[in-house]
Amino acid sequence: MRTGPDLIQATRKFASDSTLHSWWSVASTGVLLVASLAGTLWWENPLLRILCSVLSGLLILRSFVLYHDQQHHSILSRSRFAEILMQGFGVLALSASSVWRSSHNHHHSHNSKLRGSHIGSFPIMTKSQYLKSSRGERFQYLFARHPLTILFGYVFVFLLGMCIFPFLNDPKRHWDCLAALLIHVSIGVVLLIFTGWQGLLLFQTLPHFIAYAIGSYLFYAQHNFPDVKLNDKSGWTYEKAALESSSYMKMGPLMAWFSANIGYHHVHHLNSRIPFYRLPEAVASLPELQNPRVTTLSPRDIIRCLRLKVWDVDAQRMVGIR
Repeated sequence: MRTGPDLIQATRKFASDSTLHSWWSVASTGVLLVASLAGTLWWENPLLRILCSVLSGLLILRSFVLYHDQQHHSILSRSRFAEILMQGFGVLALSASSVWRSSHNHHHSHNSKLRGSHIGSFPIMTKSQYLKSSRGERFQYLFARHPLTILFGYVFVFLLGMCIFPFLNDPKRHWDCLAALLIHVSIGVVLLIFTGWQGLLLFQTLPHFIAYAIGSYLFYAQHNFPDVKLNDKSGWTYEKAALESSSYMKMGPLMAWFSANIGYHHVHHLNSRIPFYRLPEAVASLPELQNPRVTTLSPRDIIRCLRLKVWDVDAQRMVGIR
């Protein structure tokens, strides 16, 4: 069983992009998204409009993972047009490239570290740190990890966390975050004027709410699950962080399609250059990847993950605050 650099080397043969496959994925998802968004305004039947709105949210989720892959240069890395297209999508998706790349690359380099892992991820305190913290620090920490914060990821994770706060902290570097916010608000105003509150709700609000609620939870549960292992800097390795601190989110084929295989998160963290459509192939070919830390989208597993709050150093596991 290969470990360390040998295992990472073994994954490199899967880190090759099929340009045709990638463009088909981007184009077909884009066409479906445009059609479903149009359906939220075009259909007269309220039920059909709601179904189109829900479908739009799931397609935004898939589009976001495709954007995520392109930003990792795992798909369409040589296409200047793809880079411009995806940067435009990032602005429309409230996740401008400047803040996404800096925070997400930091996350990959510091995943599961007890120090420095809060940038681009949900914060993690040890039990002793939590007990020593002030009431204000505890409130801020628990708020960031609260189920309602994750459910309303549209507001707290994306509008605030990916647009407003980065721009306020560094306006010159993150001007595109302000552009994302202004464009999003402008679209909402136009919808409200010309289509009324129903158009605003079904075309913009509900799809983004669905996409970012699911996306925020996926990102949370992929690194906050009962079997997760965390390390201080002295015990941290890239391979261990990928295989022991990143989950395999087991899904059905339909949800796996809408999430563009992001459930294979342990493989993605081991080699982020593997395109989303080759992740299952890598798992099938490498025995070392076939015994991951597993979680699911079942209500039971969701509750188990959301109850985890702090890292107990003595027990070497995540626990609730009680």
